[in-house]
Amino acid sequence: MATFQIYKLQFTSPLHISNQQEDEGISQMTILSDTLYAALTSCLVKAGKPVPEKGDLGFTISSLFPYYQKEENSSPVYFLPMPLHARQARLADVSMAKKVKKVKWVDAQLYGEILSGKKLFDKQEDFSDIQDVYLTKATLPEDVDGSKDFIKSEVSQRVTLKSRTGEEDANPYFVDKIIFKGWSGLYFIVEGDTTLLNTSLQLLSLEGIGTDRNVGFGFFNYSTDEITIELPQDADHQIALSLLIPASEEQLKQLMDSDFVAYDFARRGGWITTYPYNTLRKNVIYGFLPGSVFKNHTEPCIPIGRIVSLTPDIGDLTPNHPIWRCGKSIMLPIKL
Repeated sequence: MATFQIYKLQFTSPLHISNQQEDEGISQMTILSDTLYAALTSCLVKAGKPVPEKGDLGFTISSLFPYYQKEENSSPVYFLPMPLHARQARLADVSMAKKVKKVKWVDAQLYGEILSGKKLFDKQEDFSDIQDVYLTKATLPEDVDGSKDFIKSEVSQRVTLKSRTGEEDANPYFVDKIIFKGWSGLYFIVEGDTTLLNTSLQLLSLEGIGTDRNVGFGFFNYSTDEITIELPQDADHQIALSLLIPASEEQLKQLMDSDFVAYDFARRGGWITTYPYNTLRKNVIYGFLPGSVFKNHTEPCIPIGRIVSLTPDIGDLTPNHPIWRCGKSIMLPIKL
């Protein structure tokens, strides 16, 4: 068994997380580790603290994952990303393939069974643990439509005016906001020295995270807790819990050295948010998403990856500060 320190974010206002298309009408449900790390780095600067060399704040974090908590004093159910290879597993009942493919999150207890190589859907009763996109034995809340998702998406309409008088035509648009039921929210795992994390997270909770913070989105309270996961011994593969940017070409080749590798990736970049450079875009890089499974060449739970600079080189307009993107990932051993 391994115990990890976690930070729980309980949101006090709706949340909107932009997707790659920057469509206000669609919000992501969770936040990747590199986005959170960048926000923490920005808050560290605002708090008057120097950013360490090469952008390394002394800790590694996972991406933000959902947790369900019915009431303030209820025991939370922590979820982790479904390993990508597990969605393609051979099933005792092939008619359940679509239902299994929908599963995105597995509770911490069942996660240990997945990591140890246990076949989850060997018997018909195993499918009863699937509740929408969650795999858990816990009882999740049920809506009138039968949905068990405790993270709700609500789309509302807004209007922009081209002038203060409102005499010109109004431009309507839609915003998707995320709302958590009860005392549920998002959490992340952290490894390393949390001194700078505590300083920056306090300010981030007041500034908010995500987009539309200027209209009150993304504010949260936070607390610490621990999560225990049963880890296998002598595992031949490993799973990423953060956005992963390999440290070198050699490391990438080692990670890919298996016929059972399963991964997804995303394009990372976006707009620079510091004045007067906020009309400029960062450089772009691709990273592997949480849930990706690779060949294991390291000691258990040793973070791998690197922090890269996305500062654009555009002559006189080049920002006078580095723009770091964290691709270091917490890795867990997994047997296939």
